Amino acid sequence: MRGACACAVVCALVALCAAAGLDEATRAAAEKQLLTLLGMSRRPPPRNRPPPPVPRAMRLLYDERNAFPAAAANTARSFYHTATDLDDRFPGEHRFRLFFNISGVPTDEVARGADLTFQRAVGTTGKQRLLLYDVVRPGRRRHSEPILRLLDSIPLRPAEGTVTADALGAARRWLQEPKHNHGLLVRVIEEDSESKNAKFPHVRVRRRAMEEEEDWRAVQPLLMLYTEDERARMARERGEKRLTRNKRATQRKGHRAHHRRKEAREICQRRPLFVDFADVGWSDWIVAPHGYDAYYCQGDCPFPLADHLNGTNHAIVQTLVNSVNPAAVPKACCVPTQLSSISMLYMDEVNNVVLKNYQDMMVVGCGCR
Repeated sequence: MRGACACAVVCALVALCAAAGLDEATRAAAEKQLLTLLGMSRRPPPRNRPPPPVPRAMRLLYDERNAFPAAAANTARSFYHTATDLDDRFPGEHRFRLFFNISGVPTDEVARGADLTFQRAVGTTGKQRLLLYDVVRPGRRRHSEPILRLLDSIPLRPAEGTVTADALGAARRWLQEPKHNHGLLVRVIEEDSESKNAKFPHVRVRRRAMEEEEDWRAVQPLLMLYTEDERARMARERGEKRLTRNKRATQRKGHRAHHRRKEAREICQRRPLFVDFADVGWSDWIVAPHGYDAYYCQGDCPFPLADHLNGTNHAIVQTLVNSVNPAAVPKACCVPTQLSSISMLYMDEVNNVVLKNYQDMMVVGCGCR
């Protein structure tokens, strides 16, 4: 099943890379097939302006190669606060309502983690505490108080770097009840004075009146949402073994050097195939990588099957029968036997940055089946 999926990916990629020789309908069908395999209903539309810069936290996560902080997650999305008229009700720097529009998250994805990161302010002193609430129901002036649910409480001390709060409880509720996403309430208080508002908060929660947009973007709160899509969840529940990434592929590069004689060139083996996203026409929304080595499997599975061809017992029997009576059964096929994942950093339809780990995208080993 995994080999068939990888073959489908490779076929779609090859078709798109050779799009110059395809009619529009065939190219569209190939693109749709590949997008479906990538878990997307359609490609993001072309943009008239440059995409926003990738948050540093997202870029670091991409560079760490498959090191998602939330167990089972295969997708990470970043969100900034969406400004509304309610912002004017929070003029101070110690208290602010943050609203993150996560309505674009596909319905098949399950939240596995949600971190809200704050940048520290410069030159602050004393002991403070950050309180993070989910606004379950907003208040009505002169009628009712808001219903708040405490999500996290973090002690603050003078330091550098960032502060991260856990917002998973709210994110899960928003995904289940998208119409009841009323945002998060952030409050910074003095720790030793019975909930007194912090005069000079240790962290930045809102934009200052005279602050430039570019300066604020670098320090504004960032929500990182980690999810697991249905395809990854089904694979995990089936107990499929997750393969390591490029390190294992690198370790195997010299594995068959002693088989590279001229007469062995047609034997089943891994062949080079580089997919350039510019050739596919996707470089306008895929941030990284610009392309990757997909590879493919091709070659003969001769009798008798050598050990290095990774043949199964069934393939050995099938090859034996074929050698005696070629009309009875065909030879075993050269297919992927070991696959690894790649990570893609891209912009979704609403200009949010997404990092997704795609399983079974790169052929690591081939064999006869």
